[in-house]
Amino acid sequence: MIDVASAMDYLHNGYSTPVVHCDLKPSNVLLDQEMVGHVTDFGIAKLLGAGENFVQTGTIATLGYIAPEYGQDGIVSTSCDVYSFGILMMETFTRMRPSDEIFTGDLTIRRWVSDSFPSRIHKVVDTNLVQPRNDQTDAKLQCVLSIMKLALSCTLVTPDARISMGDALSALRMIRLEFVSSLN
Repeated sequence: MIDVASAMDYLHNGYSTPVVHCDLKPSNVLLDQEMVGHVTDFGIAKLLGAGENFVQTGTIATLGYIAPEYGQDGIVSTSCDVYSFGILMMETFTRMRPSDEIFTGDLTIRRWVSDSFPSRIHKVVDTNLVQPRNDQTDAKLQCVLSIMKLALSCTLVTPDARISMGDALSALRMIRLEFVSSLN
């Protein structure tokens, strides 16, 4: 997740023209031999011009990962990528896709995680990540709780309420640092 957040932060802030990926999802993240994540498939990416915070488009990305303002009004901004990144984190740590059959009607992966947060987060997290009676169960659960809190802040309905990709990257680095410290 840190690799993906680093790539997205670079696209949003590391170049004179911000690039919005517009279709961040697991199949657009490739892992190399060292398990480093690389963001791929820029087929529908958008460039934001000087002083532009958003653009409007008719191109639609993948349902389940798409930010509400993008899906409803075609408004694309860096906040759309932040939303998709939050959904990507939820999928990674729950092993549930936003398109899974459980998510019908008003129940989305975001609502499912949110309704479980914080006291029942262990019910939605992939059981392979936090196994009972493991020496580090509490540390792992705290780490996943922090990640899900971050994912929820990335997927707020209003784009202006979402954190930036740079802030998400900083938060992930802090979560990693706290987790490693808790193991020592």
